[in-house]
Amino acid sequence: MEWYRDDLDAHLLRDPLPILKELLIENGFKETELDEISLKSEKLVLEQYKKALEEKDPEPNELFKNIFAPTTVKEEKGERSPENKEPTVMVDSALFAIRELMHADDRCLFYGQDVGGRLGGVFREAATLAQQFGNHRVFNTPIQEAFIVGSTAGMSAVGLKPIVEVQFADYIWPGLNQLFTEISRSYYLSNGKWPVSMILRVPIGAYGSGGPYHSSSIESIVTNIIGIKVLYPSNGADLKGLMKAAYLDPNPVLVLEHKGLYWSKIPGTENAKTIEPDENYILPIGKASKVIEAELKYEKSGESVVIITYGRGVYWSLEASKSFAGQIEILDLRTLSPLDEEQILKSVKKHGKSIIVTEEPSSASFSLGIAGLIQENCFEFLDAPVKIVGSENTPAIPLNENLEFTYLPNASKVQKAISTLLEY
Repeated sequence: MEWYRDDLDAHLLRDPLPILKELLIENGFKETELDEISLKSEKLVLEQYKKALEEKDPEPNELFKNIFAPTTVKEEKGERSPENKEPTVMVDSALFAIRELMHADDRCLFYGQDVGGRLGGVFREAATLAQQFGNHRVFNTPIQEAFIVGSTAGMSAVGLKPIVEVQFADYIWPGLNQLFTEISRSYYLSNGKWPVSMILRVPIGAYGSGGPYHSSSIESIVTNIIGIKVLYPSNGADLKGLMKAAYLDPNPVLVLEHKGLYWSKIPGTENAKTIEPDENYILPIGKASKVIEAELKYEKSGESVVIITYGRGVYWSLEASKSFAGQIEILDLRTLSPLDEEQILKSVKKHGKSIIVTEEPSSASFSLGIAGLIQENCFEFLDAPVKIVGSENTPAIPLNENLEFTYLPNASKVQKAISTLLEY
């Protein structure tokens, strides 16, 4: 340190160790006690250091151990659409899932920005939970995303099961340091000893002129963090089933919830409202879903297209598909990481023409990554280039309603992409 610092004398005056020692002596500790503690600590460190030096080097194949802790949720279970129930808005499906989890497991905590108290979040996604389970289990935090995310490591380490919330995707940036350097790596760097079991809920997406600070999409950032799972359901039943799977998963799970789908107020998003699954319903992470399928005659004649999408993209795609009856398959990814690569490649090989519909800008790496996956594995099956329909490539999302509409994808843009592909 002497090589690159020329201010050590000044810093030594503020060295916390002698200051702490002086404070302890002032409060009744004996200097001999403190010296004994120091010697014991040094001895322990040296012993462990010696053990580390004696350890054999790992084998090359150990590089891939302990990326994810194994999960017990492998298949869909429970009743997805119980009889004699009315459709439930998507935001309530999430609320009911968490209520059931908290009722069944006293270890479950829910905290974050504005989730406690009477209101239960700006979207009322936690309404009445604090009254029902008490302020010791459902509570507000400061506007401190690094704390919200980072604290889950300690909560998980002592056996608790935290569900936390960052109020908008735009606010996640201060928490990325903890998510990337600590939460995602804990299981891997501890050689499989300390997985962080947590759920991070993040309302996401552009809706109702939310502007540049309440509307962003962040898939390309979070899916590049290896060691976390990323979910992006498009309807209430999927959200509830995936939330239950995320809770049972020993790994950190990020749940992206499009706020424009919460109440199905946007025309064309009515299918986000679903019959609420029963309490035992669990949907395994990493499985895509076919929303609609193309007719066999169009597949055989080369006049069909598969649209690969998620979140609100499902509803732009559904609206666009009405102009091409029987020719469109829509694959809802539901999980962005791990990705259901098997189903993506199977669908592309079947149709030979594919479109990726995303709310992120079309230059974002997540959609380009899927396009690259398709190109590498399906090149000889493709009848046309892979198309990406995404938002416009601007630094921010406009507040103005007309500009927001221009910025986002829509059914007309998807329809135009389908027409272009069908000309090949």
